[in-house]
Amino acid sequence: MPLDAGGISDLNLDASASRAGASETVPPPTLYSGADIGQALRALREHHGLSLDELAEATRVRASYLEALEEMRLELLPSRPFTIGYIRAYAQALGVDPDLAVERFKSDEPVLDEPLRAPIGVIDERDPRLRGLLVVMALTIAAIVLYNIAQRAMMEAAPPPPTAPEQKVAQALQSVKTGPVVLGAPLPAPVESTTPPAYETPGLAEAHIAEDGKTIVLEGQPKPVVGPPEMPADLVLAPTFKPAGPIFGAAANQPSTVTVQALRPAALIVRGADGSVYFARQLNKGEAYRVPLVGGLIADVSEPEAFQVFVAGQSKGVLPAPQVALAKLAG
Repeated sequence: MPLDAGGISDLNLDASASRAGASETVPPPTLYSGADIGQALRALREHHGLSLDELAEATRVRASYLEALEEMRLELLPSRPFTIGYIRAYAQALGVDPDLAVERFKSDEPVLDEPLRAPIGVIDERDPRLRGLLVVMALTIAAIVLYNIAQRAMMEAAPPPPTAPEQKVAQALQSVKTGPVVLGAPLPAPVESTTPPAYETPGLAEAHIAEDGKTIVLEGQPKPVVGPPEMPADLVLAPTFKPAGPIFGAAANQPSTVTVQALRPAALIVRGADGSVYFARQLNKGEAYRVPLVGGLIADVSEPEAFQVFVAGQSKGVLPAPQVALAKLAG
């Protein structure tokens, strides 16, 4: 609680002293008057003719606290630090040394390790069932721990159960005691283990790779003939180029010798020598691609028979392979 000693200048101590009418022969009270600091502060207050309400207004401390301080009823006051603060404010309001007042209080009440008391006016209400609940919980935990310890001790004291091999040995010994052991017929000798011969695929030695590097040809069979793809019997190629849709590639004002026209929907990808893509599109029937005069261009198509090649406007058939150099088509 902040202490405000303001308003002390409003107290006219000289005037109050004159109102007291004390005789000049009687010495004024000091901080060491009376049996304790409370009586000394009351004597100083009455000497200056001040009431508790006036002093409470000047010190900003409750009048009930000031009265308890004068009567040294410390149990009605908050903790010791607050009480020392009230004494300082009281002394400052009366114009005496607050340090001497605190020193007198400590000599009267030399309890330095007093624990903090509960705030005044707050009732400490605790549910009596809480303590019982804590006791029950502690007993439950202790019972669980003791049960686990007892179970572990019983398991360690009991002999371990016999394993399957030990049970068989015990049964064999028991049979020996009860009667003779009957042996069965001798087992046949184990077959000698040998490494089986490596499996060889029939005809693999006579096979060889065809010229295309992909087809396997057996000896005695005709070698496949690599040539242009077979054309459908009902497909008729136009002798000259006739536009039947959009024309991509080189512009009309740019020189171009080779034109590729789609006979049916198919994909066409044109790449450069460095692998960069110049053109990639799914061409519909009738759409064409004019090959620019750039060296190293390679056409990569999904179906070679779906594209007709025109050189200088004249038909040269369909593309010979799925991947072909466009410069060779013109030559």
